[in-house]
Amino acid sequence: MATVKCSIPKGTRDFLPVEMARRNHIFDTIREVFRAYAFEPIETPSLENLSTLMGKYGEEGDKLLFKILNSGDFMKDVDFSQDYHHVAPQICERGLRYDLTVPFARFIVQHRDQLALPFRRYQLQPVWRADRPQKGRYREFYQCDADMVGSDSMLNELELVQMIDEVFHRLHINVVVKINNRKILAGIAELIGAPDKLVDITVAIDKLDKIGLDNVRAELRERGLNEGQLEALNPVFDLQGDARQKLAQLRAFFSTVEVGMRGVEETEALFDLIGLHNMGCEVELDLTLARGLNYYTGAIFEVKAKDVQMGSICGGGRYDNLTGIFGMPGVSGVGISFGADRIYDVLTELNAFPEGLEQAARVMFINFGPTEQAACISIAARLRSAGISTLIYPDSVKMKKQMDFANRKAVPFVAFVGESEMRDGTVTLKNMADGTQQTLSIDQLIATLQ
Repeated sequence: MATVKCSIPKGTRDFLPVEMARRNHIFDTIREVFRAYAFEPIETPSLENLSTLMGKYGEEGDKLLFKILNSGDFMKDVDFSQDYHHVAPQICERGLRYDLTVPFARFIVQHRDQLALPFRRYQLQPVWRADRPQKGRYREFYQCDADMVGSDSMLNELELVQMIDEVFHRLHINVVVKINNRKILAGIAELIGAPDKLVDITVAIDKLDKIGLDNVRAELRERGLNEGQLEALNPVFDLQGDARQKLAQLRAFFSTVEVGMRGVEETEALFDLIGLHNMGCEVELDLTLARGLNYYTGAIFEVKAKDVQMGSICGGGRYDNLTGIFGMPGVSGVGISFGADRIYDVLTELNAFPEGLEQAARVMFINFGPTEQAACISIAARLRSAGISTLIYPDSVKMKKQMDFANRKAVPFVAFVGESEMRDGTVTLKNMADGTQQTLSIDQLIATLQ
């Protein structure tokens, strides 16, 4: 049999134990905050019907869906002389989920009779995008989502900002939370005489940080905006002052544009609520924030690390009728998604992971042979019952080999149970950091290790 080259698909990764310990630190931190705000966990399948996914993410998003070939002898009746749009549905009926929000909307509709609205859910699962891999951008990555559906209250938006603040405070990442409103963007599109170009405008503006203002304008020209309309967009980029001052200027712009005025009022209400609470993070109004996904209809959020060059590490927004696509109109929702992989990269660059995460074992017992091993098994059971992670070296080999293993695994304590310890009912414990040793009773050993 030919040798197979060991590799994984581009844009995916294996995770070693140290990396998994650090990732679990992120997941556990986010999960704890979600639970503190009374969110409930759910899961949805990795696969969704393409009819569920297509058309929800805009033209750009649809191109990034991983489509899965049907199983069985499905190609025998396909007419491949047809164009792609006719052939694709015949050979691909399912795809890997692009995000967790659209599957969640499907979940709400499918299980409506089992849920009490308003419903608050959290979900930590992988998603897939057929994107070009680069720093901070992968084809398989985890999202950590929290959503509230069945309520229009602005309290929901406030709590999302509070959760963002709490998560990044616990992770020791200095962030700025950028806020905008899709109604403001719709008002601007209407004001410049291009209401039918809202999607084009938001998709282009959403790339501002990546490609720069000149390239955004060039893309908008390609999408059909004329020079007069581009000139009229300048206020979006030129407004000065803090959030209050910018919103006051927008009120003047939108004196005859109802949708834009509603966006200003909603944003003012949100900043009023934020102002009543002491946020540790910086919160700002960013009128260039667009969030390219088509389903957003109200407040939108994006979070960036201030001390590391990285794209958005958290984002989300209000969606008023996503469930309507699946036959359940009038159910408003709002949510955020933490990008665990980018957060990992930020913490790595900042060297901000807590010490000791990589320790699989708190203590390791040296194996002197069958008799001593039997004694260690009994003691280890008591330690594990006390919540202390415990390892017995599996083989009776040279002491140096066992100690080298403990060093490589960063085990902080090594325990010795020999003839005298078995006779006296004690354990000799060595601190691997400073080399000190002490002989302890089992109860003293538990207290010391805890």
